[in-house]
Amino acid sequence: MFINMSLVFICFLLLGFSSISVAHTVADNAIQEKVTQGKVALEKKALTNEAKAIVKQFAGQLKPQLKQAIKSGGFEHAVQVCSVQAPKIAQQLSMQTGWSVKRISLKARNASAAEPNEFERGVLEKFNKRQQAGEPAAKIAYAKLSEGKYQFIKAQGVQGLCLNCHGQNITPEVKQVLNKYYPNDKATGYELGQIRGAFSLTKRL
Repeated sequence: MFINMSLVFICFLLLGFSSISVAHTVADNAIQEKVTQGKVALEKKALTNEAKAIVKQFAGQLKPQLKQAIKSGGFEHAVQVCSVQAPKIAQQLSMQTGWSVKRISLKARNASAAEPNEFERGVLEKFNKRQQAGEPAAKIAYAKLSEGKYQFIKAQGVQGLCLNCHGQNITPEVKQVLNKYYPNDKATGYELGQIRGAFSLTKRL
């Protein structure tokens, strides 16, 4: 009888220690998960800020050149400058930053450089729905961190100046230049505030 009671007592002790061990393991896992989530959130925030800075840099380099081109030779000259400088800036930023930098659109002007892949197309379609629902293009963006890479896509809205080359009432002179530099151009017919494309950035981690 004494031996049996001792065995029972030992079993209770073992069960107790086992329960405590399991509880500690669950708690440790929960803490580790929160730490991991926190690190991911911080990493994503840092990458987002980095991507936004590159987008700002892209626009900051291209806009002054386009304004100068308009001033010196009208919108016809601006089309010519944009056809050369936009891809050049994207390539330079890609080399300088280690990101893949490009512009994309569902209605591409330069199909060889701006045609979206399947993932980007899906994001752009969602961007259009968000804009149609009343969200300003300037606030629309998408970010994804997974599979060893980070992707950031920032909507590019149609501003007043854009309508001269992307709107519904383009002059014959501008149309002629567009046909010369972009024979397969689809990037026209837009209205103010619509999304005409996006900046698409990817960084391998």
